[in-house]
Amino acid sequence: MAKLVSKTYGDALFEVAAESGRMDEFLAEVKAVKAAVDKNPELFKLMGHPKIVKEEKVKVIEDIFAGKVSGELVGLLRMIVEKGHFEEVTGVLDYFIDEVKEYKGIGTAYVTSALELSEGQKAAVEKRLLETTKYVEFEMHYAVDSALIGGMVIRIGDRVVDSSVRTKLYDLTRELSKIQLKAGECAS
Repeated sequence: MAKLVSKTYGDALFEVAAESGRMDEFLAEVKAVKAAVDKNPELFKLMGHPKIVKEEKVKVIEDIFAGKVSGELVGLLRMIVEKGHFEEVTGVLDYFIDEVKEYKGIGTAYVTSALELSEGQKAAVEKRLLETTKYVEFEMHYAVDSALIGGMVIRIGDRVVDSSVRTKLYDLTRELSKIQLKAGECAS
């Protein structure tokens, strides 16, 4: 259900942004709203409180955001509250941001390596990703995990490229155990 809510509202906002030619403006506003919502967990408590009527919740949203973001975005937030889906607002905003990035050809890559990468290595990884994907730009996120032993794991969306030594050792161990099982079967 949550994914359907995010997609429905996120797609509606994306269509408005595309039709009005205000994609960058909406993207900046959505990022600002997301930051404000993320910084204020008490807003979720208020919006989820069963004894506060929807009209009051809508008024709170209008008081916070009207005049600071476009009327279309305030309208979307109002509709999300009226339909009782405020707990999904972060998902809606994230969905919209992801759709805009996809539309603009901006990929998000999560690179985990066994050791800290130098700036030159990071530039080489990004260059290679740009050459081998459809994206024209990347938002790069780097992390270090010494358990990888060596190599790296790169995740872009639901695609994962794992060239870590840990995975190669695991695969080798699995292959060796298959060989041992077959050898044991032949001896019987």
